Amino acid sequence: MLLETLKTLLSVYGPTGNETQVAEAVKKIVAGKVDNAKVDVMGNLIIEKKGQEGGKKIMFSAHMDHIGMVVTAIEKDGFLRVTNVGGLGTKMTDTRHVVFGNGVHGVAVCQPTKDTPGMAQMFIDIGAEDKEDAEKRVSVGDVCVFANDTVMLGSNRVAAPAMDDRCACALLAELLIQVQNPRNTIVAVFSTQEEVGMRGARPAAYAVNPDIGIGVDVTGWGDTPEVKYPDIKLGKGAGIKFMDRSMISTPWVRDALIAVAEKGKIPYQREVLPYGGTDGAAIQQTRGGIPSCTISIPCRYVHSACEVIDMRDMDSALEIMKGFVNAEL
Repeated sequence: MLLETLKTLLSVYGPTGNETQVAEAVKKIVAGKVDNAKVDVMGNLIIEKKGQEGGKKIMFSAHMDHIGMVVTAIEKDGFLRVTNVGGLGTKMTDTRHVVFGNGVHGVAVCQPTKDTPGMAQMFIDIGAEDKEDAEKRVSVGDVCVFANDTVMLGSNRVAAPAMDDRCACALLAELLIQVQNPRNTIVAVFSTQEEVGMRGARPAAYAVNPDIGIGVDVTGWGDTPEVKYPDIKLGKGAGIKFMDRSMISTPWVRDALIAVAEKGKIPYQREVLPYGGTDGAAIQQTRGGIPSCTISIPCRYVHSACEVIDMRDMDSALEIMKGFVNAEL
């Protein structure tokens, strides 16, 4: 079940550069349903489900990592100095509950300042008495993330940290489970280090060398007070990307996704995003160029401690993906 898969993956620790636990969770979810799975040097989990003779090889990529903070120094009074790993700002971080990979909990705090605060004003309080006490629990280089707190908002919407991009990881896992004997070969890449420049998807795409690449990621929202742009709304279907800051989707791939949605009467939204980037761009720019597009999940409050999606958009994305892997391309 898609919602249960999503909840399982949201609960796993996996900041950028530390995605191993997420990969292990995915492998358990799809065990017995795929033809082969391997982890490459970058830590990408690459899973294949073979298609029929004469079909295309389609690479889907969803990143396992999510934003966090890394300890840069430990003060004599036991507070931890940190910097961001990925696109994390102080506004979304102040007085938030965080957790390290070893289970140590803390509170991220931003010191008051006359100017706009930056990461230099951030520290984490783990309740240590002094530096010696703190060093028994945490070391420089340890990474913390927002503590998991997954909740339903009404009957369709889910709020949690790490929705970017565990929601897409859940979609890829369910695609592998639900599709039997696809026309086209599915190569599902659960990538690493997307939040610091799509570093995992590039070598994965080079190795896979697919005929078509599809990024799967969250996108922005335009349906809350004072936020009316981009023209993307929760609950109105998955986004099919025309462009963002990192890519202009290959027209025929984009149009093929739209054709699948329209033929199947699957709700979708035409997405034009003036910022951001996804693994779709990394695939597109690999080797001599790979025809690529991105399927997007509308998400409110991206890169915060409480990202919100709508399960109806997840269902839409999954149905489009299922139709696409069985389409004649």
